[in-house]
Amino acid sequence: MYAVVNTGGKQYKVREGEILRVEKIAGEIGSPVSFDKVLMFSDGETVSIGTPVLDDVKVSGHIIEQGKAKKIIVFKYKKRKRYRRKQGHRQQFTAVKIDNIKN
Repeated sequence: MYAVVNTGGKQYKVREGEILRVEKIAGEIGSPVSFDKVLMFSDGETVSIGTPVLDDVKVSGHIIEQGKAKKIIVFKYKKRKRYRRKQGHRQQFTAVKIDNIKN
């Protein structure tokens, strides 16, 4: 059984018991999270596709970590013009453990 959910402008395929790293969601560690924008649901035999979302399917879980990803370096450079800009960035994320998919 799996579902495709939309959160943070991205789509994720989730299963029960899976740990998912998504864009930062406000909340404390251990607090429940519900994903209402379910785009697709499959129970192994039938597949339901929403237009655009499925109203009767809910995906719920809880937050297990709030953190920052590894640093990436943004380096801009123009040859022969003495133009260089170096900037680092660490994206914030939330790790969510999927508890159940209700149909």
